[in-house]
Amino acid sequence: MARVPSAVPNALHRIRKAPRALTRHHRRPTPATLTLTPQPRPWTRALGLVTVVAVGAWLGLLIVGNVRVPVGPMNTTMTLRPSLTGGTKINVSPLGALQLDSHTAPVRLDVNVDQLDPDRSQALVDHPERLSGLQDEVTQDLTHGTADLAIRSCVAVVTGATALGLAVYRRPRPALTAGGLALTLLAASGGTAYATWNPDSVLEPRFSGLLSSAPSLVGNARSIVTEFDVYQKELARLVTNVTKLYDATSTLPAYQPDPTTIRVLHVSDIHLNPASWKIIASLVKQYQVDVIVDSGDTMDHGTAAENGFLDPVEDLGAPYVWVRGNHDSLVTQRYLERMKNVHVLDDGRARTIAGLRFAGIGDPQFTPDRSKNPGAEQSQELAGARLASALRDQRTAGTPVDVAVAHEPSAAREVDGTVPLVLAGHIHHEETEVMRYGTRLRVEGSTGGSGLRAIEGAYPDPIETSILYFDRDTRRLQAWDSIELGGLGLTTAEVSRHLPKENQPGASTPPSPSPATPSTTAP
Repeated sequence: MARVPSAVPNALHRIRKAPRALTRHHRRPTPATLTLTPQPRPWTRALGLVTVVAVGAWLGLLIVGNVRVPVGPMNTTMTLRPSLTGGTKINVSPLGALQLDSHTAPVRLDVNVDQLDPDRSQALVDHPERLSGLQDEVTQDLTHGTADLAIRSCVAVVTGATALGLAVYRRPRPALTAGGLALTLLAASGGTAYATWNPDSVLEPRFSGLLSSAPSLVGNARSIVTEFDVYQKELARLVTNVTKLYDATSTLPAYQPDPTTIRVLHVSDIHLNPASWKIIASLVKQYQVDVIVDSGDTMDHGTAAENGFLDPVEDLGAPYVWVRGNHDSLVTQRYLERMKNVHVLDDGRARTIAGLRFAGIGDPQFTPDRSKNPGAEQSQELAGARLASALRDQRTAGTPVDVAVAHEPSAAREVDGTVPLVLAGHIHHEETEVMRYGTRLRVEGSTGGSGLRAIEGAYPDPIETSILYFDRDTRRLQAWDSIELGGLGLTTAEVSRHLPKENQPGASTPPSPSPATPSTTAP
């Protein structure tokens, strides 16, 4: 019998023992395996680091990221704040705030006007000739202040992110990484702000607080169109006027309207709100309004019992131009036609009032119960076509209309190309657009805050109106101020200045609206 080498049986024996050894090894976990904890995932670590960077940078800016800068006669505090929309906010306590869409970046520039320096203010009073050099002084002050703010902000975000990183990670390397990322984030935000910087943003400021009742803060429409060419000049005017505001201890300075400007107050959709008459009378006096235009829905049900609500119209202090809305009846229209100082427009009839020629048409629908009659849209388009025909006849006769008025925007759109401007309402929020053939459509919000129906929703509707500025020579729209007041029970106010694109500095004068040549001008 052949003899098997001893190495072979030994190898087989080890192979048979291997599964049992593996089984014993698998069933006997080591203590080290039991005490291990799972490591955080990479995205979790990254999210944590981003949170530390953002929170640390914000805390740094909040605590030490501000500089005190003398700007002309004022002492101010300049600060960078995280923001989703960017921009600049100038706080003039206790009068309110001025907001500018100066840039788009995740940081906002806050400028707080702390107080007037008595010595510098008195020097301006004693030596008014120094006002001529104030704009250069303001520019230099802002340049130095911005440079100081940039340096301090860099130190603030790096310090804040690094300190928070040490507190969270307790190791220097991730803490320094957080500080470096915070500096990179600030630099990227600054680069974005620089790339999107809009020096013309002061052309369309938004006011809040008491400043909303002082539109003279940035000058009237005429001076903005003809005198504004650089940001620093207008800022100097702003500082000068704020100085006057502070110097007036009892009342805000009166608004001085440009004598070459025609001012039109556009109201709409009052819906029986008695508070609207006091607001309108106040605006007529404050802005020295030449004519009021009401684009309809003054009433709610159009009944004869409601007519007494219209009596204050005669005492508002300016001519009242009115077109019928879908909540106004012919009974309402006849009542207004008998009132002095009221001009009812219908069927395309034209009237020249305060230097402007108006024409309008009443709403063909009467729906106080909010019903939708069949063919309503077609009736609006037909009414608009009738108004457009009347406007063409006026132009052929050599008496072109400057402003057309209709209640519903769908009717107003039919006059595109026949008139420079058409006013409407009905939808209870403001809109502005330049239509295909060059006519600008301006839709007003509800000057009555939607009337009593405002209490039906969770939030009250705002009271909206606007002041339109027209050149007295050309009778073209130069600018408008949108005015928004808090709705039922609220006491907020905001005014925002708007200029047509063709009136921006450096823009060319657009051609007159023409049905043959489409316009590409944007609102």
